[in-house]
Amino acid sequence: MNNAQSEENSNAVLFVICMAAFLVPFSSSALNLALPMINRDLSLNAAASGWVPTVYLLSTAIFQIPFARIADIFGRRKIFMLGIAIFTAFSVMSGFATHGAELIVYRFFCGIGSAMVFSTNMALLTASVPPRKRGWALGINTAVVYFSLSAGPFLGGILTQYIGWESIFFITALVSAIVYLSSFKFLKKDKENKKIPFDYVGASLYAFGLFALIYGFSGLPKLLNFILVFIGILILYVMVLYEKRQDKPVFDVILFMKNRIFTYSSFSALINYSATTSIVFLMSFYFQEVRGLTPRDAGLILIISSLVQAVVSLQSGRLSDKVPASKLATLGMLIISIGLILLCFIGETTSYISILLILILIGAGFGTFSSPNMNVIMSSVEKKDYGLASATTGTMRLTGQAFSMGIAMMAISFTVGNVQITKAVQHEFMAGMRICFIVCSALCLLGVYASSIRNKKGEKN
Repeated sequence: MNNAQSEENSNAVLFVICMAAFLVPFSSSALNLALPMINRDLSLNAAASGWVPTVYLLSTAIFQIPFARIADIFGRRKIFMLGIAIFTAFSVMSGFATHGAELIVYRFFCGIGSAMVFSTNMALLTASVPPRKRGWALGINTAVVYFSLSAGPFLGGILTQYIGWESIFFITALVSAIVYLSSFKFLKKDKENKKIPFDYVGASLYAFGLFALIYGFSGLPKLLNFILVFIGILILYVMVLYEKRQDKPVFDVILFMKNRIFTYSSFSALINYSATTSIVFLMSFYFQEVRGLTPRDAGLILIISSLVQAVVSLQSGRLSDKVPASKLATLGMLIISIGLILLCFIGETTSYISILLILILIGAGFGTFSSPNMNVIMSSVEKKDYGLASATTGTMRLTGQAFSMGIAMMAISFTVGNVQITKAVQHEFMAGMRICFIVCSALCLLGVYASSIRNKKGEKN
């Protein structure tokens, strides 16, 4: 294949991956704006409301690493396309849900489809783009993610207000179908290697350990949930010991032990998403239930932060090819920390301009962090480890998102209880929101430290 053909093929793969990257952020951000209406239509209390987005994140995080290994055996393209098909089918079913439990189950299976996509998408992209353009391509992909985050609150608010929350799932399914058809044309078949053994024991330990940890964390401070958190940590510890002795582990813990840059960069991503994901969830309820805005108007405010993320991430991705990407990522984390600290002080009458400026600051910080951090991660491993690195990064992101929602659910349940979040409990909700932002601020400051020490002297990244 000559250079022109190679360039054309990498651009085509970038198109497909970016389309896939649009799906989940759009669905999630749009769904956050629809949650107050979903609560009323399906009679969900505060705890159940949090599980609508959290169960999706949980299932995606649990299955992403195992599907990365399965993709090495059966081919990344095949797993990617199967994931898109599953995501499409259960998105349609989510739109037809008539009970809260039904919707939560469908979102769980949407997460399984997403796990297949997320475990392969960055590996497909990184393998097809030359190193000199890797930061640029990752920047574009990240910008698409933030564009979908931008479109989500705006379109989600309009769709929810004028058509209904069900339409969000149907639009997501339509885009998914387009991605599936495009994959036939643009993604080339890769080799299967069915001789690679699958680590069933390691995969089971990983899945059960992560499930117990995240599920238990979301229900703290109940005694049973403390026990589940302990069991989850114990199972994951046993998994690490087991995986260290395997020739073909489902989770290569040796990579974490030997690659300092990869380890700290992945940990930084975990902390970053743990600290930021619940912002849109909480601010959606804040704007609609505390301040009385319509879903459309709440979406118009939240869209600004996502637009800033999209613009900044594109520029920081390009810049990370020229200057140390780790320093850009650390700067971004620091900016986010400042924004989260400021969010701790908002109240029932804080001016919309002040809130908007804080959200813009957080958006700029997130855009500065994300693309460079991804560039550091993917550039720190060999080509044979692209699949694992991609899946690990996605798992860190989704685990962090699930933890962030767990923090929010724990704080809101502690102050509001098992009732619907309405104007009648606005003071209790504000107290819970403030607790959540205080915890997230502390986490983000820890992330600044982790990001700043990832490099030893003399290391380039």
